[in-house]
Amino acid sequence: MNRLLQIRVPVIARLAQTRMALADVRRMATGSIVRLDKPVEEPLDLMINNHVVGTGTAVRVGENFGLRVESVGDARTRLMSISQPNA
Repeated sequence: MNRLLQIRVPVIARLAQTRMALADVRRMATGSIVRLDKPVEEPLDLMINNHVVGTGTAVRVGENFGLRVESVGDARTRLMSISQPNA
């Protein structure tokens, strides 16, 4: 079991997302602004294997981004997300 728990899995802090018409994607250029479907004050999604398992706030960790976890599902839910197909 110890070796199994050492497996590295993708962990993502998702800012937001949106859908765009292909015509708008085609017109996109350097400097374009893409409006996302999430208010600024809402937390970021914490995702494991493309499944949301919690939320958090972006923080600075040295020269990198980090995520301060504000809410997270129980350990069983997090581990189950690894075995589910990617969304």
